[in-house]
Amino acid sequence: MSDPARGSNAARSARPRGVADDPLALGRHAGNVAGWAVGFVTGEDPFPAFGLFGFTAYQALLSTVASVALGLPGAYVLARFEFPGRKTLRSLTILPFILPSIMVAIGFVAMFGRRGVANDLLGALGLDPLDVMGTLGVVVVAHAFYNAPLVTRVTVAAWESVDARAVETARSLGASRRRAFVDVVVPQLLPAVLTGALLAFVFTFMTFPIVLALGGLELATVEVWVYALLRNLNYEEAAALAALETLLSLGLTYAYLRYEAAQAAGSRGANPPPREPLVPSLRALLTPVRLGVFAYAAVAVVVFVGPVLSMVWTSVAGPDGLTLAYYEFLVRRQVEGTAVQVKPWPAVRNSLLFAVGTLAVALPMGVAVAVLTTREFRGRAVVGAVAMGPIAVSGIVTGVGLLLGPVFGVPLGGGYRLQVTGTTAVVAAHAVAAYPFVTRSVAPQLGRLDPAMVESARALGASRVRALVDVELPLVAAGVVAGAAFAVAISVGEFDSTVILAEGSRSYTMPVAVERYRGRRLGPATAMGTVLLVVTSVSFVVIDRIGGRFEDG
Repeated sequence: MSDPARGSNAARSARPRGVADDPLALGRHAGNVAGWAVGFVTGEDPFPAFGLFGFTAYQALLSTVASVALGLPGAYVLARFEFPGRKTLRSLTILPFILPSIMVAIGFVAMFGRRGVANDLLGALGLDPLDVMGTLGVVVVAHAFYNAPLVTRVTVAAWESVDARAVETARSLGASRRRAFVDVVVPQLLPAVLTGALLAFVFTFMTFPIVLALGGLELATVEVWVYALLRNLNYEEAAALAALETLLSLGLTYAYLRYEAAQAAGSRGANPPPREPLVPSLRALLTPVRLGVFAYAAVAVVVFVGPVLSMVWTSVAGPDGLTLAYYEFLVRRQVEGTAVQVKPWPAVRNSLLFAVGTLAVALPMGVAVAVLTTREFRGRAVVGAVAMGPIAVSGIVTGVGLLLGPVFGVPLGGGYRLQVTGTTAVVAAHAVAAYPFVTRSVAPQLGRLDPAMVESARALGASRVRALVDVELPLVAAGVVAGAAFAVAISVGEFDSTVILAEGSRSYTMPVAVERYRGRRLGPATAMGTVLLVVTSVSFVVIDRIGGRFEDG
């Protein structure tokens, strides 16, 4: 089988020449689907051809299906069974979401590439090698790496909100265990599953580094094509595509926020069913349910752990065994590299400096938005939706907006121009991406505070600001710290806007350096990716340890 965006003149001609003439290519899509239906019946063509937006939505749909299929069994295991490390495993479901996407793409290349770890293992077993790089399948699996844990996380939360008494009532009325699950539990889980699926679709619709590294222009989504247009200095066409994509993404995100608010308003108190031991006895290991759990665990290890371990292994594995040659290459590049070459230390330094700048901007901004959206006033829902809008705006779109605006300069009249370049532009882009996650970390905790505490502080003479600083913020310190760690992790891993706004090799960050080293050979890219993994993991430790310390204290 061939991929739907490859191998046909129709697919290639669907790439935009004049976006304004036929922005969504609806007529072409209808004709392609009709032609595909005839070809499918006659056995001549297994896939339809798509336009640019059509293929972007198509791969997002496939990625969403894969994410749900991989995420739901994980939610079942975490919600149904008790086993050592369950809480830690649940906490780790957030980790793939904050890992730098270009690093994950390099991990998939290291695992599934022609000379990757998977083919080495298959060769050792005498089996034929895999040839999946550059196909839609590997892109879909890489997207599932990011979004399946998101589906798991929201579904587990819903599962733990199921009222066990309703299930017991159904059983007492004669329903079998399966019938009680279908009639009572599934309807309560469905909203969470749909929420996770909608988020997965939004995020994969805006995909960029995964497709760029694993599929290239042969599988170009809107984001990849915008980047290609920018590199060819076709700014008008890039801006038109970015604007259209943003409109679609904002519409999807608005639907998600409305749906989430409706579900939150209708939520009930939780009395979840007790979890049962995963391994109550050795004989239980042979039951179909347990065998299915262990089979899923094996698949999860391949998909979620395999790429990261493969990247680390490839960074120290040479043709003749273990080696540090790729790290030595980074050292030599730092010492001997020319001014136009990418050096590792400036990339690390820039990533850390940009992260500090992002934290300084995104943290107060996110907390301020959280405070504003938890106050009662007319239009609060609209303000909240607008404030969370950056979730629906990709880094590529943010980079395009800053590039064509403040970076190139905005005329102010009188011969003056407002121009923002270099570090300031990059930090601004990172802060836009990070502050919604600060808000999402702080706002729920603020909303659960007892208003009487604030009223008591005000009655004792404290101003509104003093009550916020002295009473409310200390009580939500765990959310503030978690939001700060999110901001740092997002900034360190941000690739999309940085690759557009960085001014030459001296302002590259670690993710951009990983992508640039990949152009030479895989080894240096995996070494730089491992360095990036270490820095990003430190941010996760901050989320887990410091945030947990505030919660416990």
